[in-house]
Amino acid sequence: MTFKEEMKERTEVIEKLLVKYLPKAEGYQSQIMEAMEYSVMAGGKRLRPMLMQETYRLFGGEGKEIEPFMAAMEMIHTYSLVHDDLPAMDNDEYRRGRKTTHIVYGEAMGILAGDALLNYAFETAVKAFEIAPEKSLLIGKALKILAEKAGIYGMIGGQVVDVASCGVGLDEGMLNFIYELKTGALIESSMMIGALLAGAEDAELEKVQKIASDVGIAFQIQDDILDVTSTTEELGKPVHSDEKNEKTTYVTLKGLEKATRDVEVISQEALELLSGLDRENTYLTQLIQELIHRKK
Repeated sequence: MTFKEEMKERTEVIEKLLVKYLPKAEGYQSQIMEAMEYSVMAGGKRLRPMLMQETYRLFGGEGKEIEPFMAAMEMIHTYSLVHDDLPAMDNDEYRRGRKTTHIVYGEAMGILAGDALLNYAFETAVKAFEIAPEKSLLIGKALKILAEKAGIYGMIGGQVVDVASCGVGLDEGMLNFIYELKTGALIESSMMIGALLAGAEDAELEKVQKIASDVGIAFQIQDDILDVTSTTEELGKPVHSDEKNEKTTYVTLKGLEKATRDVEVISQEALELLSGLDRENTYLTQLIQELIHRKK
Protein backbone atom coordinates (compact mmCIF):
# COMPACT_ATOMS: atom_id res chain seq x y z
CA MET A 1 0.00 0.00 0.00
CA THR A 2 1.36 3.44 -0.93
CA PHE A 3 1.53 6.30 1.56
CA LYS A 4 -1.36 8.10 -0.19
CA GLU A 5 -3.50 4.97 0.01
CA GLU A 6 -2.66 4.59 3.70
CA MET A 7 -3.48 8.23 4.33
CA LYS A 8 -6.81 7.91 2.53
CA GLU A 9 -7.66 4.83 4.61
CA ARG A 10 -6.75 6.52 7.88
CA THR A 11 -8.65 9.67 6.92
CA GLU A 12 -11.79 7.62 6.23
CA VAL A 13 -11.51 5.99 9.66
CA ILE A 14 -11.28 9.44 11.28
CA GLU A 15 -14.26 10.68 9.24
CA LYS A 16 -16.38 7.79 10.57
CA LEU A 17 -15.20 8.59 14.08
CA LEU A 18 -16.27 12.22 13.70
CA VAL A 19 -19.73 11.17 12.47
CA LYS A 20 -20.02 8.89 15.50
CA TYR A 21 -19.26 11.68 17.98
CA LEU A 22 -21.09 14.60 16.38
CA PRO A 23 -24.54 15.31 17.91
CA LYS A 24 -27.71 14.29 16.07
CA ALA A 25 -29.73 17.16 14.59
CA GLU A 26 -32.83 17.18 16.78
CA GLY A 27 -34.85 19.48 19.01
CA TYR A 28 -35.67 23.17 18.57
CA GLN A 29 -31.93 23.88 18.33
CA SER A 30 -31.35 21.36 15.51
CA GLN A 31 -30.00 24.04 13.18
CA ILE A 32 -26.90 24.41 15.34
CA MET A 33 -26.20 20.66 15.06
CA GLU A 34 -26.58 20.94 11.29
CA ALA A 35 -24.16 23.87 11.18
CA MET A 36 -21.69 21.96 13.37
CA GLU A 37 -21.82 18.94 11.08
CA TYR A 38 -21.54 21.12 7.96
CA SER A 39 -18.39 22.72 9.40
CA VAL A 40 -16.67 19.56 10.68
CA MET A 41 -17.53 17.35 7.71
CA ALA A 42 -16.35 19.86 5.09
CA GLY A 43 -13.28 17.72 4.46
CA GLY A 44 -9.68 18.58 5.18
CA LYS A 45 -6.52 16.66 6.01
CA ARG A 46 -7.64 15.56 9.51
CA LEU A 47 -4.00 16.18 10.38
CA ARG A 48 -4.38 16.80 14.10
CA PRO A 49 -6.39 13.68 15.04
CA MET A 50 -4.13 11.70 12.72
CA LEU A 51 -0.97 12.97 14.45
CA MET A 52 -2.60 12.19 17.80
CA GLN A 53 -3.43 8.63 16.83
CA GLU A 54 -0.04 7.93 15.24
CA THR A 55 1.84 9.31 18.26
CA TYR A 56 -0.37 7.14 20.47
CA ARG A 57 0.63 4.13 18.35
CA LEU A 58 4.29 5.22 18.41
CA PHE A 59 4.31 4.76 22.19
CA GLY A 60 2.44 1.46 22.04
CA GLY A 61 -1.11 2.70 22.67
CA GLU A 62 -3.83 0.21 21.76
CA GLY A 63 -6.98 1.38 23.58
CA LYS A 64 -10.09 3.32 22.57
CA GLU A 65 -9.77 6.21 25.03
CA ILE A 66 -7.83 8.14 22.38
CA GLU A 67 -10.88 8.31 20.09
CA PRO A 68 -12.98 10.97 21.89
CA PHE A 69 -9.85 13.12 22.14
CA MET A 70 -9.27 12.74 18.39
CA ALA A 71 -12.84 13.89 17.68
CA ALA A 72 -12.56 16.72 20.21
CA MET A 73 -9.34 17.96 18.63
CA GLU A 74 -10.92 18.19 15.18
CA MET A 75 -13.92 20.03 16.65
CA ILE A 76 -11.62 22.61 18.27
CA HIS A 77 -9.63 23.03 15.07
CA THR A 78 -12.84 23.41 13.05
CA TYR A 79 -14.34 25.98 15.41
CA SER A 80 -11.21 28.09 15.01
CA LEU A 81 -11.61 27.97 11.22
CA VAL A 82 -15.31 28.86 11.40
CA HIS A 83 -14.47 31.94 13.47
CA ASP A 84 -11.43 32.75 11.30
CA ASP A 85 -13.70 33.00 8.26
CA LEU A 86 -16.15 35.47 9.86
CA PRO A 87 -16.45 39.04 8.48
CA ALA A 88 -14.79 40.45 11.61
CA MET A 89 -11.74 38.23 11.02
CA ASP A 90 -10.57 37.08 7.56
CA ASN A 91 -13.99 37.52 5.88
CA ASP A 92 -13.59 34.47 3.63
CA GLU A 93 -16.43 32.99 1.56
CA TYR A 94 -14.79 29.64 0.77
CA ARG A 95 -13.11 26.98 2.91
CA ARG A 96 -12.03 23.53 1.69
CA GLY A 97 -13.63 24.21 -1.68
CA ARG A 98 -17.12 25.11 -0.48
CA LYS A 99 -19.03 28.01 1.10
CA THR A 100 -17.97 28.89 4.65
CA THR A 101 -20.33 28.28 7.54
CA HIS A 102 -21.40 31.91 8.02
CA ILE A 103 -22.18 32.27 4.30
CA VAL A 104 -24.49 29.24 4.42
CA TYR A 105 -26.08 29.74 7.85
CA GLY A 106 -25.63 33.47 8.49
CA GLU A 107 -23.12 35.34 10.62
CA ALA A 108 -24.91 34.86 13.95
CA MET A 109 -25.21 31.10 13.42
CA GLY A 110 -21.57 31.00 12.32
CA ILE A 111 -20.53 32.49 15.66
CA LEU A 112 -22.79 30.09 17.56
CA ALA A 113 -21.57 27.07 15.55
CA GLY A 114 -18.00 27.87 16.54
CA ASP A 115 -19.01 28.34 20.18
CA ALA A 116 -20.94 25.06 20.10
CA LEU A 117 -18.04 23.10 18.60
CA LEU A 118 -15.62 24.37 21.25
CA ASN A 119 -17.97 23.45 24.09
CA TYR A 120 -18.97 20.12 22.56
CA ALA A 121 -15.31 19.22 22.11
CA PHE A 122 -14.94 19.00 25.88
CA GLU A 123 -18.28 17.19 26.24
CA THR A 124 -16.77 14.67 23.82
CA ALA A 125 -13.29 14.41 25.36
CA VAL A 126 -14.62 13.58 28.84
CA LYS A 127 -16.23 10.44 27.41
CA ALA A 128 -12.74 8.95 27.64
CA PHE A 129 -13.40 8.52 31.39
CA GLU A 130 -16.22 6.08 30.59
CA ILE A 131 -14.08 4.17 28.08
CA ALA A 132 -11.02 3.75 30.30
CA PRO A 133 -11.77 4.65 33.94
CA GLU A 134 -8.51 2.98 34.97
CA LYS A 135 -6.69 5.74 33.08
CA SER A 136 -8.54 8.59 34.82
CA LEU A 137 -5.36 10.36 35.98
CA LEU A 138 -3.85 10.34 32.48
CA ILE A 139 -7.16 11.44 30.95
CA GLY A 140 -7.31 14.34 33.42
CA LYS A 141 -3.79 15.40 32.40
CA ALA A 142 -4.74 15.10 28.73
CA LEU A 143 -7.76 17.38 29.30
CA LYS A 144 -5.46 19.94 30.93
CA ILE A 145 -3.19 19.92 27.85
CA LEU A 146 -6.20 20.19 25.54
CA ALA A 147 -7.61 23.19 27.43
CA GLU A 148 -4.32 25.07 27.79
CA LYS A 149 -3.20 24.60 24.18
CA ALA A 150 -6.58 25.79 22.89
CA GLY A 151 -6.74 28.85 25.13
CA ILE A 152 -5.02 32.17 25.83
CA TYR A 153 -1.64 30.50 26.34
CA GLY A 154 -2.10 28.54 23.12
CA MET A 155 -4.12 28.94 19.93
CA ILE A 156 -6.29 31.87 21.03
CA GLY A 157 -3.24 33.70 22.39
CA GLY A 158 -1.55 33.41 19.02
CA GLN A 159 -4.71 34.47 17.22
CA VAL A 160 -5.02 37.58 19.41
CA VAL A 161 -1.51 38.76 18.52
CA ASP A 162 -2.13 37.89 14.85
CA VAL A 163 -5.33 39.96 14.68
CA ALA A 164 -3.81 42.88 16.60
CA SER A 165 -0.82 42.96 14.25
CA CYS A 166 -2.71 43.33 10.95
CA GLY A 167 -1.23 46.24 9.05
CA VAL A 168 1.67 46.44 11.51
CA GLY A 169 5.20 45.33 10.68
CA LEU A 170 6.27 42.34 12.76
CA ASP A 171 9.77 41.21 13.61
CA GLU A 172 10.83 37.57 13.41
CA GLY A 173 10.44 36.97 17.15
CA MET A 174 6.81 38.07 17.24
CA LEU A 175 5.99 36.17 14.03
CA ASN A 176 7.48 32.98 15.51
CA PHE A 177 5.41 33.60 18.67
CA ILE A 178 2.23 33.76 16.57
CA TYR A 179 3.12 30.61 14.64
CA GLU A 180 4.11 28.70 17.78
CA LEU A 181 0.75 29.44 19.40
CA LYS A 182 -1.78 29.92 16.59
CA THR A 183 -0.75 26.86 14.56
CA GLY A 184 1.74 24.96 16.70
CA ALA A 185 -0.29 24.72 19.91
CA LEU A 186 -2.99 22.35 18.61
CA ILE A 187 -0.38 20.19 16.87
CA GLU A 188 1.60 20.06 20.13
CA SER A 189 -1.59 19.20 22.00
CA SER A 190 -2.43 16.43 19.53
CA MET A 191 0.93 14.70 19.72
CA MET A 192 1.38 15.22 23.47
CA ILE A 193 -2.05 13.76 24.26
CA GLY A 194 -1.31 10.78 22.04
CA ALA A 195 1.99 10.15 23.82
CA LEU A 196 0.56 10.78 27.30
CA LEU A 197 -2.39 8.41 26.96
CA ALA A 198 -0.04 5.70 25.68
CA GLY A 199 2.09 6.03 28.82
CA ALA A 200 5.04 8.17 27.67
CA GLU A 201 7.40 9.44 30.37
CA ASP A 202 7.78 13.16 31.15
CA ALA A 203 11.14 13.39 29.33
CA GLU A 204 9.58 11.77 26.26
CA LEU A 205 6.64 14.21 26.41
CA GLU A 206 9.08 17.13 26.30
CA LYS A 207 10.70 15.72 23.16
CA VAL A 208 7.30 15.13 21.57
CA GLN A 209 6.33 18.74 22.30
CA LYS A 210 9.48 19.99 20.55
CA ILE A 211 8.86 17.72 17.55
CA ALA A 212 5.28 18.97 17.31
CA SER A 213 6.40 22.59 17.68
CA ASP A 214 8.75 22.19 14.70
CA VAL A 215 6.03 20.48 12.69
CA GLY A 216 3.60 23.32 13.48
CA ILE A 217 6.01 26.09 12.50
CA ALA A 218 7.03 24.31 9.28
CA PHE A 219 3.36 23.69 8.49
CA GLN A 220 2.50 27.38 8.90
CA ILE A 221 5.44 28.56 6.80
CA GLN A 222 4.33 26.17 4.06
CA ASP A 223 0.84 27.66 4.39
CA ASP A 224 2.36 31.11 3.79
CA ILE A 225 4.19 29.78 0.73
CA LEU A 226 1.03 28.24 -0.71
CA ASP A 227 -0.86 31.51 -0.19
CA VAL A 228 1.38 33.13 -2.82
CA THR A 229 2.21 30.16 -5.08
CA SER A 230 -1.03 28.14 -5.26
CA THR A 231 -4.44 28.76 -6.83
CA THR A 232 -7.88 29.01 -5.27
CA GLU A 233 -8.92 25.84 -7.12
CA GLU A 234 -5.96 23.83 -5.85
CA LEU A 235 -6.01 25.22 -2.31
CA GLY A 236 -9.79 25.15 -1.82
CA LYS A 237 -9.74 28.64 -0.27
CA PRO A 238 -8.83 32.14 -1.46
CA VAL A 239 -5.14 32.80 -2.18
CA HIS A 240 -3.33 36.07 -1.44
CA SER A 241 -5.58 36.48 1.62
CA ASP A 242 -2.55 37.43 3.74
CA GLU A 243 -1.79 40.30 1.35
CA LYS A 244 -5.46 41.34 1.37
CA ASN A 245 -5.45 41.45 5.17
CA GLU A 246 -2.09 43.24 5.29
CA LYS A 247 -0.46 40.46 7.29
CA THR A 248 3.24 40.01 7.82
CA THR A 249 4.11 36.43 6.96
CA TYR A 250 7.28 34.38 6.81
CA VAL A 251 7.33 34.92 3.05
CA THR A 252 6.96 38.72 3.25
CA LEU A 253 9.61 38.83 5.99
CA LYS A 254 12.17 36.39 4.60
CA GLY A 255 11.31 35.94 0.94
CA LEU A 256 10.00 32.86 -0.86
CA GLU A 257 13.36 31.14 -1.34
CA LYS A 258 14.39 31.43 2.31
CA ALA A 259 10.94 30.36 3.47
CA THR A 260 11.09 27.25 1.29
CA ARG A 261 14.55 26.39 2.60
CA ASP A 262 13.55 26.92 6.22
CA VAL A 263 10.55 24.56 5.88
CA GLU A 264 13.02 21.84 4.88
CA VAL A 265 15.44 22.63 7.72
CA ILE A 266 12.79 22.81 10.47
CA SER A 267 11.03 19.68 9.23
CA GLN A 268 14.32 17.79 9.12
CA GLU A 269 15.00 18.79 12.72
CA ALA A 270 11.61 17.36 13.69
CA LEU A 271 12.38 14.08 11.89
CA GLU A 272 15.77 13.77 13.58
CA LEU A 273 14.19 14.32 17.00
CA LEU A 274 11.54 11.74 16.13
CA SER A 275 14.14 9.12 15.19
CA GLY A 276 15.96 9.90 18.44
CA LEU A 277 13.01 8.55 20.45
CA ASP A 278 14.13 5.03 19.49
CA ARG A 279 10.58 4.08 18.62
CA GLU A 280 9.21 3.29 15.19
CA ASN A 281 6.13 4.41 13.33
CA THR A 282 6.96 4.56 9.63
CA TYR A 283 3.65 6.16 8.72
CA LEU A 284 4.16 9.01 11.22
CA THR A 285 7.58 9.73 9.72
CA GLN A 286 6.12 9.75 6.21
CA LEU A 287 3.25 11.98 7.33
CA ILE A 288 5.61 14.64 8.65
CA GLN A 289 7.65 14.43 5.45
CA GLU A 290 4.50 14.83 3.38
CA LEU A 291 3.65 18.09 5.14
CA ILE A 292 6.80 19.68 3.71
CA HIS A 293 5.76 19.08 0.11
CA ARG A 294 1.97 19.45 0.37
CA LYS A 295 0.21 21.51 -2.30
CA LYS A 296 -2.90 22.34 -0.29
